[in-house]
Amino acid sequence: MEPLFRERKPTGEGILPSQEISDLVDTGIISADSVITEDQIQPSSLDLRLSSEAYCIKASFLPSRSTTLLNKAKSNGMLLSTIDISAGARLEPRGIYIIPLMERLNLPSDVYGVANPKSSTGRLDIFTRLITEIGDEFERVERGYRGQLYIEVVPQTFPIIVRAGMKLNQLRFGRGKRGVVGEERLKELDQVDFLVQPDEEKGQAKIDRGLRLTVDLQGNGSGIIGYQAKKETSPIDLDLINHYEIDDFWIPLRKGAECILERGEFYILASKQRIRIPPDLAAEMLPYDLSTQEFRVHYAGFFDPGFGYGENGEIPGTRAVLEVRASEMPILLEDDQFVGRLNYYNMSERPKKVYGGAIGSNYQTQGLALSKQFKKEQFVSVSKSGSDSVRMYADGVLPSTDSDDEAQESSSKSSMAQMEFGQLVSAKARES
Repeated sequence: MEPLFRERKPTGEGILPSQEISDLVDTGIISADSVITEDQIQPSSLDLRLSSEAYCIKASFLPSRSTTLLNKAKSNGMLLSTIDISAGARLEPRGIYIIPLMERLNLPSDVYGVANPKSSTGRLDIFTRLITEIGDEFERVERGYRGQLYIEVVPQTFPIIVRAGMKLNQLRFGRGKRGVVGEERLKELDQVDFLVQPDEEKGQAKIDRGLRLTVDLQGNGSGIIGYQAKKETSPIDLDLINHYEIDDFWIPLRKGAECILERGEFYILASKQRIRIPPDLAAEMLPYDLSTQEFRVHYAGFFDPGFGYGENGEIPGTRAVLEVRASEMPILLEDDQFVGRLNYYNMSERPKKVYGGAIGSNYQTQGLALSKQFKKEQFVSVSKSGSDSVRMYADGVLPSTDSDDEAQESSSKSSMAQMEFGQLVSAKARES
């Protein structure tokens, strides 16, 4: 008689790649209420799915090791209501919800887990955290953990519609020490294969306790350098893709205007650098850094192998979208201001999947990109009368008031940059 699950075949130390995550599923280490599908398995993480009930609670908490999470939620008047989300339900801003996930774990003693929100979740200002059945730390799954998984969901700006099966967060797995790649190795990597798209004014990557990132307030020729979220909007159904009008939910921030982050407001901005993550590495942006002043710069914070890089280095970098919230005081931002660091981590093995269009990744060639629920205008010229025209831009950027010449110049510069990048990569290959 054949065993129910086949034998596990571990790779080395580091973050586990897609093929080993598939192996964890096949061996029963990861299980679920319904079949785990191939599209849940990302280059270095597993997308987790909501089950059919949500619990609205008074306050955020950890279950501790003395009781289960749901027992604690239902005791001492903590539970406000139970919501059936099987067919869809509305979650209100600032409400705190605990939702059981479909997936369960039976981890071996050599594997741990670290969770984070998915990119689209962070770009909608939805705060999420993974919770284990009995534990004392958010977003972490200890080695050898056996049990149910839960997600804490707090919509902070927009009301949202969620339903069973939706994927708001992802779990990556690791083996060995969770240490960052050191500065010397990052510098060596940048010499062999650029970590950012080279810029003739800025030079190469700035390495200081990770890759330093700065904010872009010049824009890409569209005249728009960011977005501020509106309040009191209609709800966003997370299943609707390329659906909502940008103007109904966002205020565009234009180039040349003073950029002040107001306390409690939510903003979408972009990094000055176009970053590149080689397939044998993954990266994480620190969600908060005292040296960047009092604001949080990224909710999701995790970058898969191949982001801005592709299979074989054919992509010359992709901007990091910054999900920004000022916490204690208004803050004036200036172009090229330091906003955070990107830490790199070794993969235990190169993943068979890498980030990109081939696996349905949404943000591989993004500029200043809102979440996938908003309409993406294409870069076209629509004739009106005579030589007049109306322009629309890709990546959710609104039509600008700048001249057509500026847009064409920006497009030309982008094409030139890609050609020059290809020449630089070829030159480095010859040198090595």
